[in-house]
Amino acid sequence: MVDRGIAELLPRRVAADPARPLVTFYDDATGERVELSGRTFDNWVAKTANFLVDGLDVQPGGRVALALPPHWQTAVWLFACWAAGVAVELVEPGAVPAADVLAAAEGALPDAPGAEVVGLSLHALGAPLRDCPPGVVDYAAEVRGYGDRFVPPVPADPAAPALIVTNTTFTGVALAAEATEIAGRYGLDAQSRVFVGFPATTREWVLSGLLAPIAAGGSVIIQRNLDNGVLDRRLSLEHVSAVAGVTGWNDASGSIRRLL
Repeated sequence: MVDRGIAELLPRRVAADPARPLVTFYDDATGERVELSGRTFDNWVAKTANFLVDGLDVQPGGRVALALPPHWQTAVWLFACWAAGVAVELVEPGAVPAADVLAAAEGALPDAPGAEVVGLSLHALGAPLRDCPPGVVDYAAEVRGYGDRFVPPVPADPAAPALIVTNTTFTGVALAAEATEIAGRYGLDAQSRVFVGFPATTREWVLSGLLAPIAAGGSVIIQRNLDNGVLDRRLSLEHVSAVAGVTGWNDASGSIRRLL
């Protein structure tokens, strides 16, 4: 139900088919491919939400800033924050936002006075940071110790701020409604697999690349450092049914639709 807001989309999708792939991730700079079922992705979300609430003492109504690239762990953090009733601000690497927590990738860890800085190695096998600076919390080293079931301290308020992008705030209920509208407009359903190439600091990445396919019961392919030379084969291999945010891409057969 849309009126329950953003926190309802993932649990509904996972309950419908926990074993089916939910998120597939590619990084063409490293050759990495990671695939997570609905159940596995949901476990990561629960662990991260518990880490936020119990480990970092982030309260409902708080704010977490993400300075992260397109990645399956970025998606995990988004859904973990929403499960905990926390707003997410998308920022560029090196930014110093006014937030309770700033999550940033290794190699781009800023000095953020007033915020708890969490470093993500984004390593394919979940390795910790190679060099954890003083005052930085290592996500990979900490998160595995938290439970894979999350019960929010209070139910998430669907009318509360859920996403901040370039100083514009969107509520959870508004995001859920727009995601459902996008899914309907493009005919997405449980069989849809959406390939997304938008930067992770954009509203389009969140809505078209994550929320719309998940609202429809489908799955997503998150791409980082795209090698255009392998794109056609990848779209075929992954049975992609819609593409979002791949500049200049067209398919004359019409079998794959551009989402945005």
